[in-house]
Amino acid sequence: MPIQIVRLGSNRSPNEGLRIGTVRRPPRGVSKSRFASDNWYDVWFPNLAPSADIIQLALTAENNRQWNAFAKKYRSEMSTPEISRTLDLLAALSHTSNFSIGCYCENESRCHRSLLRDLLLKRGAKLA
Repeated sequence: MPIQIVRLGSNRSPNEGLRIGTVRRPPRGVSKSRFASDNWYDVWFPNLAPSADIIQLALTAENNRQWNAFAKKYRSEMSTPEISRTLDLLAALSHTSNFSIGCYCENESRCHRSLLRDLLLKRGAKLA
């Protein structure tokens, strides 16, 4: 029952389970009643999204140096005790529950969800 890392808005895969949106803002132009049925997410959890202060670093990164600057700041945000405990909880749940986490970005390698994948793996999470 591993965690699946997904692009929000994409078709769901079999046994994906609960889809958690780790994004700063809900999808534009979509009513709340359609978030789940349109494959965005079942639960919005912005706690794992990059802060408003650093999101622009990710969105404007044109090279590895800029991306790495964002990644360093994002990892720092994710190292706070509260967020660290959340990541520990998700890692533990990955051994008993089906769920997925995701973001809107098309390219996972330039998205915070790639960093979330690494953070969860370091905590012993089972990932698809």
